[in-house]
Amino acid sequence: MNPVLTFDVDGVVRCLHTDAIPLQTLGTLEIHRATTIEFNPASQQWEVKDATGVTLHSDPSRSCCLAWEVDRFNL
Repeated sequence: MNPVLTFDVDGVVRCLHTDAIPLQTLGTLEIHRATTIEFNPASQQWEVKDATGVTLHSDPSRSCCLAWEVDRFNL
């Protein structure tokens, strides 16, 4: 994964968190998750959900869900 940092005109930086970049050097961090990844025992799948609880993606593999999240949000 190549981290992508997006800078707003007001100086806010947006990115997927990564330990590859010492983000604290940019200033005070405010972290918000774009999604949650939870296991659904009924479907036996991991589900990527947005902040409203809508399922965006599912897969039997949590790693695949994490990779999907990076592909989707690392713009």
